[in-house]
Order: sequence, then structure tokens, then C-alpha cells
Amino acid sequence: MSKLEFTGERFVPGVRGEIWIEHWHRYHFAARCAAGKRVLDVACGEGYGTALLARTAREATGVDVSPAAIEHAKATYGNARFLCAPCTKLPLGDASIDVVVSFETIEHIDEQAPFLDEIARVLAPGGVLILSCPNKVEYSDRRGYKNEFHVKELYRDELAALVAARFPAIAWYGQKPTFFSVIAPEAQPAAAQLVEVDEDDPAKASAQLSHPLYFVLVAGRTRSEVDALAPALSIMSDRGDWVHRDYEKVMKWMEQSIAYSKELEAKLAEREKELAALRGKK
Repeated sequence: MSKLEFTGERFVPGVRGEIWIEHWHRYHFAARCAAGKRVLDVACGEGYGTALLARTAREATGVDVSPAAIEHAKATYGNARFLCAPCTKLPLGDASIDVVVSFETIEHIDEQAPFLDEIARVLAPGGVLILSCPNKVEYSDRRGYKNEFHVKELYRDELAALVAARFPAIAWYGQKPTFFSVIAPEAQPAAAQLVEVDEDDPAKASAQLSHPLYFVLVAGRTRSEVDALAPALSIMSDRGDWVHRDYEKVMKWMEQSIAYSKELEAKLAEREKELAALRGKK
């Protein structure tokens, strides 16, 4: 079995940190739409997400431009088919797919409009697109962060214009990793409750996830196919609780560092007193 190296360009299972819960959560979120459907995972990378969707899909296909990624996927996952091709030239027939999934793809390419045109070509009438991309305001601007693998990140209005030109009906979600990964619809479903508060004003609550790090869209040509998928508040929890344990580790390290700094300051002050006393005796 080939082993795919993690370079930072595409996620590989086994990589630790915030990145894994973000990526796995999107596929679990999309899985609710995949049951019994012909599913396409565009820019499938290592293939773990395609394989997850294939568990309930009628058929699942993963496409990626990387020969190494496709070779690995074919050798690792036997429940889906994998094809090597660019996302702007999908090797599939017109209207042959019911659900297209493409996570963290659009920001990696210049040909964003042709990419969405190709998705529209292969998506059957009544089909839906589930797409994610970083929210440029939160992901880059506010954090002062630059991802070397991103070619063109998008603001909300830019993403909306690109998608709406092909799929006028859009249900917007936001994803935000915290102690859990949360994907929340902008229009909250009646059967769910999201309460977000600020520490300095906990009595004032919002029912909408603010400042999402990523946008997640469910889009279609008409409102009916999008509305058929009821809005869902999705929360992914880590059974091993790594985020909280890592937080506790960092906080403990900070407390130890502060205590050590204070100890050094006290020793330095004592030493300065001793030196001053010695100078006074001369």
C-alpha cells in the first residue's frame, strides 16, 4: 500500500491538530445527503472522505489531479472508484451525478468559474452541490495568516456570486472549530438550539454562529431540492477529547512559565539588593 505524505496542501488521515476535525466533520455532514445517491467527491485527495460517503451511497467516485493521491486511494479504499483528472475536466457524463461534494478546493485554483461550470455539467436535475471554502475575513485577514497553497481565497459576496450564477438556491452554513467542530445553518432549524454568548455579556445570546472560519454551502438549481434537505445543526465531538487536553496542557505550561518568570524576577531583585549592599560597603 502506498503511503501519501502530508505536505500541507491536502489533509491526510493521521495528521493531528485542528485540521483533522475540520475535514472529517465536513464529510460526516455531507453523508446525510449521500444515502442511495450517485456521489462525486471533487479533489478527493487521499480518498478517506469518498470512502466514508461510499458506505451509504449508491455509488461514490473520487476525482483528484494528483496521480500519487489517486494511486494511494485505489490501494487503500475498495468501496469507491477513483479517477485522476483536474476539477475543470471531470471524466464523467453530463447529468450523471446526484450529489457533488467539494471541500476546500475552490481556493486552490485560478479557474474557479470553469470549476463550478463543470460541476453544473455533471450534476443531474434535482442534484445538489455541497461545497466549502475558507472565509477570507476570518481565515486570513483577522489572523494575519497566509496559506501558501491557496491561490485565491474568497469573501462571502465573491463566493455567493460564483455559486449563485450556476445554482441560484443556496443554504448557507458556517463551520467553526472550538472544543467541538460546529457546522450551523444561518437559518436555525426549529428542532435545534444554538446559543452563542460573549463572556463579558452572557445574558445577551445569539442563535447564529458568528465569525465562521469556513463557509459550507448546499446549493441547487431550484429551491425545492435544497429545501428537501432540512437545515441541520451538526456538531462533531472528539471521543479522545484532544482539544481540551491540549488546551489544558498549554494553560498548564503558561502557568508554569509565569511562575518561573516571577521566581527569576524575585531572584534577580534579591541579587540586585546584594550587589547594592556590597557596593555600599566599599
